[in-house]
Amino acid sequence: MTNKKQAVISRIRSDIVDGLVIPGQKLPSIREQSQAFSCSLNTIISAYQELEREHLIYSRPKSGYYVVAQEALLPLLQKQRIDFTSAAPAPSSLSQTDFRQCLNKAMALFEDSIFTYPDPQGLLSLRQEMVQLFHKQQVFSSERQIFVFSGAQQALHLLNGMPFPNGKTNILVEQPTYWGMLESLKAQNQTVIGIERTPEGIDWTALERHFQSNMIKFFYTIPRFHNPLGTSYTPKEKQRIADLAQKYDVYIVEDDYLADFETDSKADPIWAYGGSSHVLYLRSFSKVMLPGLRLAAAAVPKTLVPSLQQHKRTADLSTSVLSQGVLEIFMQSGMYAHHAKRMRAMYGQRMRKLKEASSRLLPKAFLYSIPSSGGIFAAINLPGIHTEELAKRLSERGVDVLRADQQFLPTFPKPNLLRMSMMRTDEQEIEKGIQTIAEELDHAKLTDNDYTPSFWI
Repeated sequence: MTNKKQAVISRIRSDIVDGLVIPGQKLPSIREQSQAFSCSLNTIISAYQELEREHLIYSRPKSGYYVVAQEALLPLLQKQRIDFTSAAPAPSSLSQTDFRQCLNKAMALFEDSIFTYPDPQGLLSLRQEMVQLFHKQQVFSSERQIFVFSGAQQALHLLNGMPFPNGKTNILVEQPTYWGMLESLKAQNQTVIGIERTPEGIDWTALERHFQSNMIKFFYTIPRFHNPLGTSYTPKEKQRIADLAQKYDVYIVEDDYLADFETDSKADPIWAYGGSSHVLYLRSFSKVMLPGLRLAAAAVPKTLVPSLQQHKRTADLSTSVLSQGVLEIFMQSGMYAHHAKRMRAMYGQRMRKLKEASSRLLPKAFLYSIPSSGGIFAAINLPGIHTEELAKRLSERGVDVLRADQQFLPTFPKPNLLRMSMMRTDEQEIEKGIQTIAEELDHAKLTDNDYTPSFWI
């Protein structure tokens, strides 16, 4: 979404929510808005269409666009919140028309498969599409090594519980890391070891010691746009991980859940650094498309294929054919590449805004890991502050933030981190949200000796 179009949408949406234009009122014509915003007619048309998909306005043939009725607006007329917590795309991020077209076509093309139990490994035609997609990321494998899962969570859960060819049993995870991985390990009562990851990277001496001495079955890592830090490993660091994995016969589960949002064309996965014999490359489609599709895909070493086939079959017999069909058509039609490019640009702009606003409004000591661009996550460190109490104060002011405590193992030291997500905040909301955080922190530094804010430790 272009900056100008986003500005138009934000202004009109704010006018509606703030009551400056009322339900039933006719909006200015496309030509009038084009002149008012100094932009093209197509920009206004696209903005109106987006607002219509959000059910804020509707069109009357040969008449124009109008604000929807009061009843439909009630949820939106309530206090608007700034959401730094959600890791799911906004409903308006994907064209519902495009999705329905793909769904209808999938029902027609895969009608026979809907009435059977297809290959648990995934539709062959979709796996062939995945081969091409993975090749673009320098992950070279055949369709026989590709698995389609009911979401990345299913893939992680299966891998946590199944035996690996190295015969080892312990699992090493970065700290912090994706909370869903930790929950799966806990549910299966797996032996898990944590290794600290900071904005500066990882302790390589500790990593090699774990690989050498602690019977590590696999090391789970998020090399690109880490959750929750937002940071990425350098090419040298990826090469080092791949080398250590082969040296000590440790597998790497590489969670590349945001590969589509990469802005550096030379940023390759660990798999590309000679790690194909020991790296499982996992891709999710929940962030770039719809979480409800429940789709992920992985390229795995040949030695793991038979065991993973067995465990996948016993888990669900097969992943939803309709979901697989929708994704395949979305990819074949070119919609996927176009949509991913649009999302990459939008989130990149939001991350740049977050960095700029945070650098301007927050103390430097709090700027823990905020990428210059790319990804959807950043982390703010608040030493000496009760983040739970701060989160409550911010919530009262309409700003939702997420404490990162659940992304650590229970016994691992926890810094006071807030994970900041850009998925459901636009640039205006980011500015306002960071300003609100800054105000609450300034409020905590009042010089009145009779007042001690409750969220300072």
